[in-house]
Formats: sequence, structure tokens, C-alpha cells
Amino acid sequence: MDQQNAHRPAGFGWHLASGVTVSGIEENRLTEIEVNSKRVGIVKRGGIVYAFTAKCPHAGVPLCTGWVDGLGRIVCPEHKYRFDPTNGRNTSGEGYKLFTYPVEIRSDEIWIGLVSLP
Repeated sequence: MDQQNAHRPAGFGWHLASGVTVSGIEENRLTEIEVNSKRVGIVKRGGIVYAFTAKCPHAGVPLCTGWVDGLGRIVCPEHKYRFDPTNGRNTSGEGYKLFTYPVEIRSDEIWIGLVSLP
């Protein structure tokens, strides 16, 4: 295993987010995509792309039907819980954590790091 992936769990791999590019997504617009049979949400903030589980950890509502607030947090459309896309932290105080995925940009392509279960 190379040095860069030494801390990655078994089954980890990079997967192309086909159909989207960094230049093709709008700043602060939530977008739901499918990557390796998983529903993943992505958002670009300050030119950086973040990836996260597409459903709210509280009620399972699709997060990409919500919005990004003025502080750059993902807002769930159901109960207005807010999540920081950089680390998944629930910033409105309910105690939930949004699972985030590592992102790698190659040229204009978006690659998402996922663990495949056997």
C-alpha cells in the first residue's frame, strides 16, 4: 500500500463521479449523484468540492432538496438541521453527524473515495 493510502480502510477506492465536473457545477448548489451504486451529495464552496451522504442522518430526507445557507452550511429541508460540508458536523446543535467522503480532483473530474463492502 502506498504512503498516501496507508490510513485508508480495506476496500477503499477512488470512483469517478461521472456526469459532473468541477467547472460544470454551480457554487453553493447541492447536487445528488450516483457513484459506485451509492447516492452521494456534492457541493462546491469557494471552488472546493465536498461530498457527503445524500440523506439526512436524522430523518433520511434527501439533503440535496435543501439549500446552502449564507454561512455555507447544508440545510435539511425537513427540520432545517444544518451541517458543515467540510467535516459533517451538525452546527444547529441536534447532535447528528453527516457522513462525508474524501474528494480528489483530477483535471476537471471529481473522484470520490468510497469503501466497497465485500
